[in-house]
Amino acid sequence: MKNTKFLEIGSGKGYYGLLALLGAIILAGLGAFFYMEHTGHWVTGMDNQIVWGAPHVFAIFLIVAASGALNVASIGTVFGKKLYQPLGRMSALLAIALLIGGLTVLVLDLGRPDRLIVAMTYYNFKSIFAWNIILYNGFLGLVAVYIWTMLDPTVKKFYKLAGFAAFVWRLILTTGTGSSFGWLVARQAYDAAIFAPMFIVMSFSFGLAVFLLVTMATYNWTGRPLGDVVIRRLKNLLGVFIAGVLYFVMVYHLTNLYATEHHGVQAFILRDGGVFTQAFWIGQILLGSLLPLGLLFCRFTRDSRFWIGVASILVILGGFAQLYVLLIGGQAYPLVLFPGYDVSSSFADGAVNSYSPSLPELVLGFSGIGVAMAMMVVGMRVLRLTPASLADDVADPHHGK
Repeated sequence: MKNTKFLEIGSGKGYYGLLALLGAIILAGLGAFFYMEHTGHWVTGMDNQIVWGAPHVFAIFLIVAASGALNVASIGTVFGKKLYQPLGRMSALLAIALLIGGLTVLVLDLGRPDRLIVAMTYYNFKSIFAWNIILYNGFLGLVAVYIWTMLDPTVKKFYKLAGFAAFVWRLILTTGTGSSFGWLVARQAYDAAIFAPMFIVMSFSFGLAVFLLVTMATYNWTGRPLGDVVIRRLKNLLGVFIAGVLYFVMVYHLTNLYATEHHGVQAFILRDGGVFTQAFWIGQILLGSLLPLGLLFCRFTRDSRFWIGVASILVILGGFAQLYVLLIGGQAYPLVLFPGYDVSSSFADGAVNSYSPSLPELVLGFSGIGVAMAMMVVGMRVLRLTPASLADDVADPHHGK
């Protein structure tokens, strides 16, 4: 770490072109927000049955991935793995950028974003959502201090302490995000304590996939050396996290299949849910889990950066599919008001709710990604966060031994 030279990324036509593209995405998202805010949420696919739509899928993905993106820095600081330490600055900045991108979508999707002031000044500590406001702000503050200890030699002595604090806090944050679903006892698809650890492993997988793509793109566009050792370590770690997510998903569904009260929602997700069933088996399991595992460990593709990039993209798409099934599918399944009885009325009690995301919702969701990537690009331009070289002889402390 002491011998690693950090430099800002350069500017030029490519840099300003990328900023212009990201700026256009952000402006489109603001336009979508003003359209929905002034016209009313009836122009979206949401209604009084499905109140969390596609923007929430984007927001939760970015928030979960933010926690996982910090994992690279944590491995270097908390566990003393020297190979990961030069990547810590980029990892921490990406964590902040993804969280702010996710929170931007979350706030603008509230319908009345000005009401956020109430949530910030009056706390209901019986609500997990009130807890999350504290967790998000604490995460941003701790990671900012963490970056400071990496940049300023005068506070270098607090580097490990800041890294450990950020590591613990992000585990608590992701536990809170998962518990937002696990503690919702009214929904049959939620109400499971396993959501807390499952979201932690999901964050590892989603965040590392994003970090891999950002790292490869940065070093490719700036022409800096990026050795095979770093890529190999990261892609092997990604494979472990993908397998971990698959394990928790399997345990979650097997547990629900064992409990009779959850048979209905399990049949809906796994067999009878239409687009949700397709998103689960094709999007989440096949394309988002099994295929990336094959690409990362098959001897014909495991050493190819192109296929490692494809696997990372598939993990991200699979993550969106997983959250779509969980978030939207969980609301689409009817509430069980009286267990053991069939309920039907003119108010659509007992009926499966339908939802189709509108264009403004999708534009708002993508603008969160634009915010995160714009912060990342500007941050790497103004701060010395990126190692000048990650060649094998520089990044690997055991190279040549």
